[in-house]
Amino acid sequence: MKILLAGESWTTISTHVKGFDTFTTSVYEEGCTDFIQAVQSSGTEVTFLPNHLAPTQFPTTMEQLEAYDVVVLSDIGANTLLLPPEVFMQQRKFPNRLKLLERWVRSGGNLLMVGGYLSFQGIEGKANYRGTPIEDLLPISMRDGDDRIESPEGLHPHVKHAEFFESIQGSWPCILGYQSVTCKPGSSTILSVQETGDPLLVVGEHGKGRAAAFTSDMGPHWLSAEFMGWSFYPALWNAILSWMTHR
Repeated sequence: MKILLAGESWTTISTHVKGFDTFTTSVYEEGCTDFIQAVQSSGTEVTFLPNHLAPTQFPTTMEQLEAYDVVVLSDIGANTLLLPPEVFMQQRKFPNRLKLLERWVRSGGNLLMVGGYLSFQGIEGKANYRGTPIEDLLPISMRDGDDRIESPEGLHPHVKHAEFFESIQGSWPCILGYQSVTCKPGSSTILSVQETGDPLLVVGEHGKGRAAAFTSDMGPHWLSAEFMGWSFYPALWNAILSWMTHR
């Protein structure tokens, strides 16, 4: 299996104030290391496009997308895909990659969106996928504005279809947040949030392809340390990818 993972990176710039003097420091970070290791453990080949490379390197043709079995969008806003330098700086026409992804899935591709501050609608609505072709192909509907549910007290996943996760046994670790969405008619909620009943994992068909939405994170901070260290963490992602590719 070959997957393309886009997003899951950020740069933090800090200003240090020491009396009269100030200086800045910066650090680059990635939040997908555990996810990549988890899916590679089953033999999956991962191509990772961090956020700063996605504007120029994310596929722009059906032929390029067809090199992959699954595309995963995680913590990458719609603008990153819609506004490459050709559009934002050079005022030139460029392929609409949200429309391209919808057409690719409708033709037999598979797309997974994983939650985060720039997934679905995201913090202050800045991920901005509502009303786009990505919402059209996903098995969920997004709400307007900021869709985050922050839950520092911890919430628990509830398995609604046990056969989906045949290899996972025992209780699930808690999550610390997720995004509020609704399941579209004809789609299936596989996981929900026990305390609220909100969807946590929804799967569905789109044309000849498949789509899934996991509304919590693939790493910090919405997945607790307990979840990240859970022995069945790899089994969660490999089960989702196996369903998407009919394996």
